[in-house]
Amino acid sequence: MFVLAELKDTIRIAPDQFHLKLVEAIRDEINRKLANKVLLNLGLCIALKDIVSLKDSIILPGDGASHTEVLFRYIVFRPTIGSILTGKIRSCSREGVHVTLGFFDDILIPPSALQHPSRFEEAEQAWVWEYPLEDGAKHDLFMDIGEPIKFRVSREIFEESSPIGPPKADTQQASSSAAATAAVAASTQQTEVKTPYRIVAAINESGLGVLSWWDQQNQVAEEGDENEDKDNAEYENDEDGEGAYEE
Repeated sequence: MFVLAELKDTIRIAPDQFHLKLVEAIRDEINRKLANKVLLNLGLCIALKDIVSLKDSIILPGDGASHTEVLFRYIVFRPTIGSILTGKIRSCSREGVHVTLGFFDDILIPPSALQHPSRFEEAEQAWVWEYPLEDGAKHDLFMDIGEPIKFRVSREIFEESSPIGPPKADTQQASSSAAATAAVAASTQQTEVKTPYRIVAAINESGLGVLSWWDQQNQVAEEGDENEDKDNAEYENDEDGEGAYEE
């Protein structure tokens, strides 16, 4: 789930941080720049592991800050494809089940990857697994918000989320301020909803899904085993009693 990434960067230390030790100031600056940030095709940065090497610091003309080239290792969240994780249901929509790990929220289980057959309840805003019973009936198992859920990572999606300028307009569009304003607003809205790192998951396997589903089944199975053992014990006692009476 977590990997160590070796990175290189030039770290700028402002003059008001010169009272700190260089390594301490560099650690703070690296965490300030990277913690909880997504690096394209790398993952979500969590925390600095260690500093591998430091080069000599320099002060550029016109800038009182020091600049140091640093080689360091950073803890990054990027689960491997096929790995199984446990999170909590954050919300449900027609797009699927949205899951959170607490520190990472952009996990989606699409409808095609849910247990089959499943349906979406508009009133409850929840997905429901129509669990088939032996008599042919179905038992509804709800995927409620806050429920722990176990899922398999099936795909990861990285998107460039750097700010982009408004789309180029032709001469006629440029003459209309209303059209230009609408284009800029649409572009801004698209930029806001873009997520730099998303995980697509699946639960359409035995043992995956809401944990309470399988706990209930295990409890039923255990109760069945206990009843069977109890019946066997009573049967053996009855046989022992009959044998003693015959003697």
